[in-house]
Amino acid sequence: MSTEKKLEIETSRNFGSWLKSVNGSIAFTTYQVGKIFMVGSDNTGKVKITERTFPRCMGLAKNDDSVWMSSIFQIWKFENSLLDGQNYQGYDKVYIPQMAYTTGDIDVHDMIVGKDGKPIFVNTLFNCLSTISESKSFKSLWKPDFITKLAAEDRCHLNGLAAENNEPAYVTLVGKSDVIDGWRKFRDAGGMVIDVRTNEVVCAGLSMPHSPRIYRDKLWLLEAGTGYFGYVDMETKEFVRLTFCPGFLRGLTFIGDYAIVGLSKNRENKTFEGLQLDNNLTEKGADPTCGLQVININTGDVVEYLRLEGMVRELYDVMVMPDVKQPLLIGVQKDEIKRMISIDGEI
Repeated sequence: MSTEKKLEIETSRNFGSWLKSVNGSIAFTTYQVGKIFMVGSDNTGKVKITERTFPRCMGLAKNDDSVWMSSIFQIWKFENSLLDGQNYQGYDKVYIPQMAYTTGDIDVHDMIVGKDGKPIFVNTLFNCLSTISESKSFKSLWKPDFITKLAAEDRCHLNGLAAENNEPAYVTLVGKSDVIDGWRKFRDAGGMVIDVRTNEVVCAGLSMPHSPRIYRDKLWLLEAGTGYFGYVDMETKEFVRLTFCPGFLRGLTFIGDYAIVGLSKNRENKTFEGLQLDNNLTEKGADPTCGLQVININTGDVVEYLRLEGMVRELYDVMVMPDVKQPLLIGVQKDEIKRMISIDGEI
């Protein structure tokens, strides 16, 4: 008898209508089961969800008509094959895997797209920011000043990256350590945010910070170890809590007056255990949730949600796709990709 858990997705009643109202769609990843989901809505506001399988997919980034995604040992570039106004079976964007760079298993986390159109990513295993290389696994760009050498040791668990004007601005890390796996003893209050342009620590004392993002002149982030979404007060250098979310938080994106936050349930090993998040869940009478929460950044209220049950327990990244109603991403495991042919110009 099979004991495999099925995937169940539930949304708030007006989730599809909300997507339609903001004229956007959402992509999110789960490395736990290796899937990327794309969530859109049709003309009636009905939610439309597709998913594709890639091994340990994590970081997401977008520029123009391109989508970038990291997987276990590659960084993929997907290109939209439809012209403006074209439609394919109801989808207004169809993303084809056009290119893949082989990095090796370096545990790529957050990504942005730089001014040159190339991805800049958090190379967590080597404790640095990197970009792709045409001939090597990666090209290193920056590392914290306390990291003495590039080594495959995940010393500080560098994980998050915020961009400003398409350039790296801030990173998050779990603990200031220069030894292999040393970050783990700093999970409760050793996390920090560093300005990569100055090497200044702009916020410290955090519990497993993730997903820093600059939006409307504020530096937002997720304090995964407590379950709080908020922002950094740049004058006091303190984290200002805005909204508690019942889960381990990773993945943050914005559209209009809203933040979209990714939540995960407890991991089966002990990485997520023993954090203040456990006490906060108990105090609020909540069970950990896997899914997305839409938060009004002006009020801190949760206005919509998407929940996953069954086989998916953890999410990593979340990305909004403005002006896209129903996106479709083509995978490499089914015959569908053989039939997706487009022409660049005609003679």
